[in-house]
Amino acid sequence: MSRRCHEVDYEIIGHSMQLVEVELDPNETVVAEAGAMNYLEQDISFEAKMGDGSEPESGFFGKLMGAGKRALTGESIFMTHFTNQGNQKRKVAFAAPYPGTILAIDLAEYGGELICQKDSFLAAALGTRVTMKFNRRLGTGFFGGEGFILQSLQGDGMTFIHAGGTLVKKELRGETLRVDTGCLVGFTPGIDYDIERAGSLKSMVFGGEGLFLATLKGHGTVWLQSLPFSRMADRIIANAPSAGGSDRGEGSVLGGLGRMLDGR
Repeated sequence: MSRRCHEVDYEIIGHSMQLVEVELDPNETVVAEAGAMNYLEQDISFEAKMGDGSEPESGFFGKLMGAGKRALTGESIFMTHFTNQGNQKRKVAFAAPYPGTILAIDLAEYGGELICQKDSFLAAALGTRVTMKFNRRLGTGFFGGEGFILQSLQGDGMTFIHAGGTLVKKELRGETLRVDTGCLVGFTPGIDYDIERAGSLKSMVFGGEGLFLATLKGHGTVWLQSLPFSRMADRIIANAPSAGGSDRGEGSVLGGLGRMLDGR
């Protein structure tokens, strides 16, 4: 049986701030989100294209529709294609813009599809179909927040996604798992996904855990992250002096006074 996706090799480098180094044979291609590349070796060319390249015969309007969905969700309408134009193996590396863990998944081992948060996709072998997936349930649509818009990765090759902080893998065998919507990284198609209210009114108002939780149940695999980017960004903004946060002068005896004298 012929493969739909290019068969790429890879190595994940690092621990808390990882990058993935993908090795391409001659004429092999990997696609990535715009801005994800760290470095590339000679003979590897790159080109921004509208779409993931999984359906080259789809035509201009088909690509335009896919690009429109990405634009509506705040994603770049272009993806970057990296191709080895030489006659020997070459490498290209990718990393996410914030600390975390890179998860390498062979889609062929999970039924040919993975559903993930829209910001978690990093790169994949050419032939992988990357599409936006909107949860059609009314409750999810109104209250899902980060979890409302998901990505569907379809194919039979390697795909690489990013999790903030520590990555946790859960196997569900008919159980129900409730998580903060931002802590969800991805799950396999056998999992049913919905949004529910987070406990009593008192808990919703004073609990500090958000008004709604993502509910996952069924049979399959779920990946979670300990540090969603939105949570980290909120904490940074809340403590930034320019946004009204407190300035504690970390790392300096003079602190804020020192920055005033320095002209900042």
